[in-house]
Amino acid sequence: MKRIHEFGGGLDPFLMLDELRASADDAHIGGVPPHPHRGIQTLTYIIHGGLTHEDHLSHRSTIYPGDAQWMHTGHGMIHSEMPLTDENGLLAFQLWLNLPATEKMSTPTYRDVRHAQMPTLAVDNGQLVALGGQWQTHAGSINGPLDALAGNGGVSHLTLAAKGEIELKIAATTLCAYVFQGALNCGGETASAGELIRFSAGDSLRLTTSEGAQALLLAGEPHHEPIAHYGPFVMNTRAELDQALRDYRDGTFTQSPPTS
Repeated sequence: MKRIHEFGGGLDPFLMLDELRASADDAHIGGVPPHPHRGIQTLTYIIHGGLTHEDHLSHRSTIYPGDAQWMHTGHGMIHSEMPLTDENGLLAFQLWLNLPATEKMSTPTYRDVRHAQMPTLAVDNGQLVALGGQWQTHAGSINGPLDALAGNGGVSHLTLAAKGEIELKIAATTLCAYVFQGALNCGGETASAGELIRFSAGDSLRLTTSEGAQALLLAGEPHHEPIAHYGPFVMNTRAELDQALRDYRDGTFTQSPPTS
């Protein structure tokens, strides 16, 4: 597992990105047994292999290459995640998005999205697949089916062949690309596989590649709120973290909070 995170707010509204890899013959691939979350959303996207999700609300689903799972934890979700390999092994990503203070104690929910539900936009020697948010180029625009990502978030999967390029028309305050195959060029600089790029402000973005590349593109608007983080909980204050721990220990974690 390769972890990239910015719990201090530097990538607001994004908190963490995990890249999960295993070979096809890995006999020791592990999973994550039931555990709690509060105050975040998670988005899991599969390139190779699969992942089975189960939670306390009786959701159970397995996703495969090209599919995604989205979880809005709100005031409390307890779930497990068990990865699977196929002939290509496992390659998957899990993204955490921070919920604004007004939604941290909201009702939890879950959905999965199959690859066939995700629109694809052809670009020069490549394609852009939209998981969530709006993505626009000179060739047109597409909207991903995950339309409730925190911070007006957008996530897409860019694939470029050799000498491919894309010019996005986008003005998101937070705009990033995580390169996981090949190398991307932007503004005279190159990012190789395993590197995350944070782009400066603007209304357009041109990405090119010489030999080919794949990347996750992330766009969103920051909450500009205090971040208090402890393990699977992300709240705004230490007192709220302490309350989450008490709720989990006394068995009331998944109960809806009283209305004022």
